[in-house]
Amino acid sequence: MSTQNDPHAAKACCSTKPAHSAGAAAGSPTHLDGSAAGGEAAGAAGDGPELRDPVCGMTVSPASPHRADHEGQSHYFCSAGCRSKFVNDPARYLSTEPADAIPAPAGTQFTCPMHPEIVQDHPGTCPKCGMALEPMMPSLDEAENPELTDFRRRFWWTLPLSLAVLVIAMVGHRVPALSASVRTWMEFALSVPVVLWAGWPFFQRWAQSIVNRSPNMWTLIGTGVGAAFGYSVVATLAPEWFPASFQEHGRVGVYYEAAAIIVSLTLLGQLLELKARSSTSAAIKALLGLAPKTARRLGDDGSEEDIPLTHVHIGDRLRVRPGEKVPVDGEVIEGRSRLDESMLTGEPMPVEKTPGDSVIGATINGNGSLVIRADKVGSNTVLAQIVQLVAQAQRSRAPMQRMADRVSFWFVLAVLAIAVATFLVWGFFGPEPAWTFAIVNAVAVLIIACPCALGLATPMSIMVATGRAAQAGVLFRDAEAIERLRLIDTLIVDKTGTLTQGKPAFRSVIATADFGEDEVLRLAASLDQGSEHPLAEAIVAESRRRETVLNPVEDFESVTGIGVRGRVDDHNLALGNTALMDELGVDVTSLSETAEKLRGEGASVMYLAVDRRLAGLLAVADPIKDTTAEAIEALHAAGFRIVMATGDGVSTAKAVAAQLGIDEVHGEVRPQDKSELVARLKREGRRVAMAGDGINDAPALAAADVGIAMGTGTDVAMSSAQVTLVKGDLRGILRARQISQATVANMKQNLGFAFAYNALGVPIAAGVLYPVFGWLLSPMIAALAMSLSSVSVVANALRLRTGQ
Repeated sequence: MSTQNDPHAAKACCSTKPAHSAGAAAGSPTHLDGSAAGGEAAGAAGDGPELRDPVCGMTVSPASPHRADHEGQSHYFCSAGCRSKFVNDPARYLSTEPADAIPAPAGTQFTCPMHPEIVQDHPGTCPKCGMALEPMMPSLDEAENPELTDFRRRFWWTLPLSLAVLVIAMVGHRVPALSASVRTWMEFALSVPVVLWAGWPFFQRWAQSIVNRSPNMWTLIGTGVGAAFGYSVVATLAPEWFPASFQEHGRVGVYYEAAAIIVSLTLLGQLLELKARSSTSAAIKALLGLAPKTARRLGDDGSEEDIPLTHVHIGDRLRVRPGEKVPVDGEVIEGRSRLDESMLTGEPMPVEKTPGDSVIGATINGNGSLVIRADKVGSNTVLAQIVQLVAQAQRSRAPMQRMADRVSFWFVLAVLAIAVATFLVWGFFGPEPAWTFAIVNAVAVLIIACPCALGLATPMSIMVATGRAAQAGVLFRDAEAIERLRLIDTLIVDKTGTLTQGKPAFRSVIATADFGEDEVLRLAASLDQGSEHPLAEAIVAESRRRETVLNPVEDFESVTGIGVRGRVDDHNLALGNTALMDELGVDVTSLSETAEKLRGEGASVMYLAVDRRLAGLLAVADPIKDTTAEAIEALHAAGFRIVMATGDGVSTAKAVAAQLGIDEVHGEVRPQDKSELVARLKREGRRVAMAGDGINDAPALAAADVGIAMGTGTDVAMSSAQVTLVKGDLRGILRARQISQATVANMKQNLGFAFAYNALGVPIAAGVLYPVFGWLLSPMIAALAMSLSSVSVVANALRLRTGQ
């Protein structure tokens, strides 16, 4: 199959952060042979569509110098190493999937939970760790994991054979009718299907790890099983090659039972692990299950019909009856009711909705009947974006995980070295039968070591935690944000939309002697028609309430953080704070005392200048959210220092800060000033989070250690932040921090268990306790312990679902 026409090939798979995350530098991953994967050319503009390397699955550019032609098709590679492998065996990398693989929905992308940079458009195994790839986005109707189905079949069909081999090996010598030679050949016949059929996937992954120079758990398992089985086969076919010291119970000792039981126990461990891993996508499936299947559309003639959700278009009028789910995001145009939004925001109290209010798809209507206008459908709804963000965060890599990956690589090499040393030490210096002990202990060392547990330690915790957080109304963009948030000690907050409701109400207009109040309001509203700021919306709404006729604006310019400028009625207008007036040289002295009084009462004041002459001021009051005071108090109790940075006047900012008990206040700051404030606090050694909701907050959100966006704010703010609070409630920061602390603690537990398990298990398997206690570890017990170690790590991660 050529990758040149792959419709999914353009999807990036190598970056550990979302491509649209502001300020996030996409790293160039390193390929298995150490060469740079993809190079900078892969992401360069103008290089054409991105393609998929058929060997490792990484994204490459048509500009890549590594290219090979096969059967009239051109294939591109991320490195010379991949190209060489392809040229040597093209059929291997272009072959289709096995017939028993269950097809996934069209467009499904598959990735490795331990190596999210590996992405391909079909099921398979990871070339780095050998783990089965999983769909990047689970679906409600997806079939069971094909690997789980395959392993279950192999396990149950061969388990009786493994047990039969074990019984013959343990007690066969006590049955007079069974001679030594007969026992050996019976064990051989029974173990061949187990090792060569049931264990075949293990040997495939073993070979893959060798070819890719990527040592992993399959390197150890394949080597251990292969050594035990291979030695036994040689002992069966040519027993005369072995000295007398290898004899036991009238024959050369064989270890078919060890090889067979290891395969069965490893299959059992994989079944348990795959079953547990499937639970990590439960949160996404729960979110997907929230969406209704149909919507009730109103026709222009007043008729109503139920239609599939996929047939809803923007602008459609939809009826939401009592008890029904809201089908899509939209705006109420008729009716009054209360909606339960807890499944998306984590807030238990229903929210009243009246005409003009926005509604979120998948929320549950109360006792009233509503008619809404569909504003966002499909992938643009809040629910769809939440699902996408959760899936994206689950596939990101935590800094702690990168450390575990490096340790795992060298750990496998160390285990191989220890196994060789164990074999030689026991063979030359151990008691008789020395070489028998050598083989048994070397195999036990290989089998008990489980780098898979080490590799799964952090991804499983991240996957479970991000799902749980989403159900609490907190969206993490990546795993790094989860690790960082627990360390934050300083929180910078914007005022409008963050501390306040973000729906300011017009308060008053005051004109200078040369202008009338109605004229000042008309000019200001005409200018503000082009602004997205909540304060501007309040001014425009007031002018419409007074039925003022607004004139078109020309040359409109938003000076982010300080105001707006433009031309109305051939006059140059400027509307903004003191900083904007100072920049234009406008004297505001005549109204400064009035403005200061209004600010002291918590109102936001904007001056209007006409042709660089002061025309008047407008005051808008934005009520503080009901939950803000409680949130600030709780944040203080949690050890946060709260800093306010707002474009509003200093007096207004201080008045709000005094009501809320905020520690530090900065008024009339520009976006670059907020970024500089973040940088200054970081230079002072503080760990800084920035919470905001507007375009003017985006630079500071990107510069902070953790950017926190209000879900009620702008898309620019949310794309710049690493954490989004769906409800826009600051109390969500505490929930997010608690989840961060629990997740990092869980990851440390998993890593600690994996390290401790291997630190204790490998020496015991090598036989260090034999001289003192006479204890040796059977390879079969080692296989059971190895399997259970991975299952234990996944089970511990699943505790995060209940907050344990």
